[in-house]
Amino acid sequence: MTAPITRDRMVEAIRELPANATVDDAIERLVFLAKIEIGLAQLDRGEGISHDEAKRRLGL
Repeated sequence: MTAPITRDRMVEAIRELPANATVDDAIERLVFLAKIEIGLAQLDRGEGISHDEAKRRLGL
């Protein structure tokens, strides 16, 4: 199972932003990382779909 984002990982992600980053940039980055963690947890629980199913849903 995927571990949730820790405080240390959040601080690291913010430190990786450019010097001119805004608060909105930091929030956007943290939300992005949180959504990745949610997706990985869903995959760990077997809640994902196959590549073929994704293509079918997108009409590809």
